Amino acid sequence: MLEALRMRASLYWRVFATGLSFVVFGVGGLLLRVAVFPALNLMVRQPERRVVAARMVIRRAFRAYVDLMRALGVLRYEIRGLEKLERGGLLILANHPTLIDTVFLMAFVRNADCIVKGALWNNPFTRGPVRAAGYINNEGGAQLVDDCIASLRRGNNLIVFPEGTRTPANGVISMKRGAANIAVRGSRDMTPVLIRCEPLTLGKGEKWWRVPPRRVLIRIEVQDDLAIQGFTGDASEVMAARRLTEFLQNYFTGKCQSHA
Repeated sequence: MLEALRMRASLYWRVFATGLSFVVFGVGGLLLRVAVFPALNLMVRQPERRVVAARMVIRRAFRAYVDLMRALGVLRYEIRGLEKLERGGLLILANHPTLIDTVFLMAFVRNADCIVKGALWNNPFTRGPVRAAGYINNEGGAQLVDDCIASLRRGNNLIVFPEGTRTPANGVISMKRGAANIAVRGSRDMTPVLIRCEPLTLGKGEKWWRVPPRRVLIRIEVQDDLAIQGFTGDASEVMAARRLTEFLQNYFTGKCQSHA
């Protein structure tokens, strides 16, 4: 009886804490837009330095946010192989089981760049940070891949979710060809990151208040680099990208199933 009451109280608290976390995220984004980044624009005149500073602010804010969720009892997290992300110019490819995957990666990757949905550029809570940090708008069309390659050549660490959206509830990973096009056309090795969420929460189509029966554990494992050379050779860029996309789908599917 007491154990059942304790579990119910824990569930209600985590529902409240999850809602509070979303409020903090929205308010924090708004404060960055109206206070922090305007001040940054005044203090740092050089555009390149201003972007670097904005990304540092976002990384620290996201790290504080992750630690807040842990302190509130919403989740726990474990990260392995983080030292592999301490380089520059990395093409980081990750699976995408939950809504907060981006927050975690941006919190721990230095000088991170990423592709953001066009809608976020006009969202009052997110447009300040994403514009100040110079992230890549996914509405760039044919220019999108070139923008990603240019970012890598500038030494940024580009975070890409090859699925293009969160993994569906059935767990079937379906890769788009965009990440492979960046790797092939930019002649870039890839750094895979495996993200697991146990039990799953904030998945695709899932309501935030449907909190799992126990506290969530986020496990992030940075894998060894994948060399691009094995997928190009004498093949055309189109064929190489197709071959690499198929490989990535099998790679992430196999990794996720082996840890299920």
